[in-house]
Amino acid sequence: MIESPNVILNYGLSENGLEEPDTFQERFEALLDQIAGVVVTSRQNIRLALLGLFAQGHILLEDLPGVGKTLLAKTIAASVEGEFSRIQFTPDLMPSDITGTSVFDMGKQTFQFMPGPIFANVVVADELNRTGPRTQSALLEAMAEGVVSADGTVWPLPRPFVIIATQNLVETHGTFPLPNSLLDRFMLSMTMGLPTPEEEVEILRRTEHGFPSLGAVLTRSQVLEMQETALTVVSAPNIMQYIANLADASRKHRDLTLGVSPRASASLLRACQAWAAFAGRTFVVPEDIQELAPYLWGHRVVTGSGGESLEGRDVIQRLLESVPVPL
Repeated sequence: MIESPNVILNYGLSENGLEEPDTFQERFEALLDQIAGVVVTSRQNIRLALLGLFAQGHILLEDLPGVGKTLLAKTIAASVEGEFSRIQFTPDLMPSDITGTSVFDMGKQTFQFMPGPIFANVVVADELNRTGPRTQSALLEAMAEGVVSADGTVWPLPRPFVIIATQNLVETHGTFPLPNSLLDRFMLSMTMGLPTPEEEVEILRRTEHGFPSLGAVLTRSQVLEMQETALTVVSAPNIMQYIANLADASRKHRDLTLGVSPRASASLLRACQAWAAFAGRTFVVPEDIQELAPYLWGHRVVTGSGGESLEGRDVIQRLLESVPVPL
């Protein structure tokens, strides 16, 4: 890992001693271009989804069925040489169906742990709100610690590791609302939205003959290297104070019964570091916070005390308009 904050986005020499032509930003843009060539959505949506990968967080996609959520996750996995897994959440799903279970080996006369579908690099937790709280809670340890505990043994999950969970907010019959403790584990919440007529024509054109097989743009080791690089992006004291002031304002806001947690503040800072690296910067600016805060905090707050019906993202946007940036 390169220690100087002035050159963290330049990878310098390769193993054979030749100068590498690509920087963090160029690697990221190559990945973004490949995904945009498959998934018909805005580049902003793709950047937000990749934020979970490079800022070491998890994504909650709240959208209608059929808008390309699973395709987005599959394309990310294929583009970074990662293993993809999809878990369809249903009311009868058990925690062991996610984490894995021990099976008795007749030959060795011992129990052998069989890893569940959570053991992958990119995991789609499809319709997470259709399973019960007990099964939902099976994700907490994996999301927070990157490990799974089973039969008294701690099993590390592969790295990089990102969960992309989905929930359909329109069809709510037979669903279990996600508790705040689980929502707080997701770095950001976003929606892909329905395509325009022009975008839908493009979807039809790309699917007419099936999707082509994709090669990896980055290796898993390069992704891990870029994760470490993002953590070296500098945050000035006024940036940290700005985040703290926003968090404090959320806890006192008349339209919120629950503000953001300190985990949410730390998550916002980490996301801003990666966002700055995407832009080729070695430092966080207030505009990074203002752009990302609605996506990172909107799903964590609870609205309702002020009488006006507002979405969490709308309240966070009001906070950004009322809290000045410290000098």
